Amino acid sequence: MSATAILVERPPPRARGWPRRRIVGYALVCLWIAFGLGIVSYLVFAWNAAFFAKYAPAYLQGLGVTLSLVAISMVVGAVMSVPVAYGRMSRNRILSGLAYCYVYFFRGTPLLVQTFLVYYGLGSFRPELQTIGLWDFFKDAFNCGVFAFALNTAAYQAEILRGAIESVPKGQWEGAASLGLHKLQTLRKIILPQALVVALRPYGNELILMVKASAIVAIITVYDLMGNAKLAFANSFDVQAYIWVALVYLVMVELLRHAIEWIERRITIHLKR
Repeated sequence: MSATAILVERPPPRARGWPRRRIVGYALVCLWIAFGLGIVSYLVFAWNAAFFAKYAPAYLQGLGVTLSLVAISMVVGAVMSVPVAYGRMSRNRILSGLAYCYVYFFRGTPLLVQTFLVYYGLGSFRPELQTIGLWDFFKDAFNCGVFAFALNTAAYQAEILRGAIESVPKGQWEGAASLGLHKLQTLRKIILPQALVVALRPYGNELILMVKASAIVAIITVYDLMGNAKLAFANSFDVQAYIWVALVYLVMVELLRHAIEWIERRITIHLKR
């Protein structure tokens, strides 16, 4: 042949039939659909108007307690995370070591244990707390929950903030210094706006995790959403008490997820994704 033969590799033949992965995937989807339909049908056929009329106000009150707990904890944790993040990025070994130990402990131990340590552990130091005037704060279960949650989320938010700041290229610092900007001005006007775009999704995930973890405070006698559900079940022995509270948590998480996605789209509209 005078012309050079060109070998064209044929595509592999298309798989026929139903592969095992597809069968398993469809089976799992059908299982979840059946589970959801089962819950919906149970709520429809087992509808108890008297139960709903009796406990719905308590659920609304518990929802307000849950939202207050999460909001206060997140704000206080955000304020506390700033010096912790600064300590983690500091070249001072003492500051860096203390910040590392704080983050290591609160990220490495369960939130339930931390809540118990605050609520039950600080009660062992009642005379000392009364001496310094802090017993009136820590004798309230809600305040103990806020304190434990703030300490926990501060550790996570500190790592989120540190990672976001360090993700900004160092050339941004050098360019700002060449323009004569102070480090604080550089951080506030150049670094943080870019870092917060990176940190938005992790902050949103932390907020959603805190909403779901807030049910822990029901164990220390806080009548939040979960606490009122436990009370409703103890009085009625109706499993709807827990199904309704699960749906409320699901709605809250979905609303937060969509809100975070909307904010992310708005603030990154100028970026090519």
